[in-house]
Amino acid sequence: MADKNGRGGGEGGGDGIRTFPFPVDLSLLGVGMQVGPMGSRRTWHAHAPLHRVHRIDFHVVMLFTDSPVRHMIDFTEYEAAAGDVLWIRPGQVHRFSPDSEYRGTVLTMQPGFLPRATVEATGLYRYDLPPLLRPDEARLAALTASLGQLRREYEDATTLPLSLHTAVLRHTLSAFLLRLAHLAVSSARQARAGRADAPWDTTFTLFRDAVERGFASNHSVSAYADALGYSRRTLVRAVRAATGETPKGFIDKRVVLEARRLLAHTEMPIGRVGAAVGFPDAANFSKFFQQHTDQTPAAFRAELR
Repeated sequence: MADKNGRGGGEGGGDGIRTFPFPVDLSLLGVGMQVGPMGSRRTWHAHAPLHRVHRIDFHVVMLFTDSPVRHMIDFTEYEAAAGDVLWIRPGQVHRFSPDSEYRGTVLTMQPGFLPRATVEATGLYRYDLPPLLRPDEARLAALTASLGQLRREYEDATTLPLSLHTAVLRHTLSAFLLRLAHLAVSSARQARAGRADAPWDTTFTLFRDAVERGFASNHSVSAYADALGYSRRTLVRAVRAATGETPKGFIDKRVVLEARRLLAHTEMPIGRVGAAVGFPDAANFSKFFQQHTDQTPAAFRAELR
């Protein structure tokens, strides 16, 4: 069965999309992160076909030194060049391109490796932020240096006891992710071109997390506002400031994304897909999906087969 975030558990989720866990056995000293060179032999799992659509339950950051690389994340094909960064978050559906040469450094991180305060400060679960980041020369130099330091600390497995080694890794990783998060927010602001800058306030963070937990059964803005203890007006202001969208638009976008994932990458009947995202009536689901995508669920699925 899928978990509360709509992701399949273990290696084979109930929705038919394979989900691969963080490969602790491949991590040096078993710590909750890895960092090293990309390459055709690197994988999340001994049996993971990376050119097939799959999910991961951990974070991946790829800093490229060669180009072009094409990589699909949640139905968008991204083309990365040397100096670009791809940030893939837990639960996102993605696929490696068999025609691309992946060159550079890849960082993977297990959820829970960093404390909650750092998770919030670095926006680790800001699914509204763009996955493809293009730092300018100065930011790229800073990111490269920070990632290089993290890699050196990760590979130094003998200087410190394991507990101190892990603590140093957490601090060094936090420094890198804070730089990366600043780049991601700056990129989102540029993409919004002219809309007000978005603070990472607590109201939006709580709403975003609640939607991620409950979108499959709860599509009501008022219900989320009541559950979080905010007025509807406060919630509207916070979500609009953070994303440029209404709360209803934010919820609907998350529902549509999950529906697309299930239609494209599973054999679930359309009625079951609708039920999985909160529409027990297949006709209502079809109407909702068509309103937001200009396609019926059947047409969307057929287009991808």
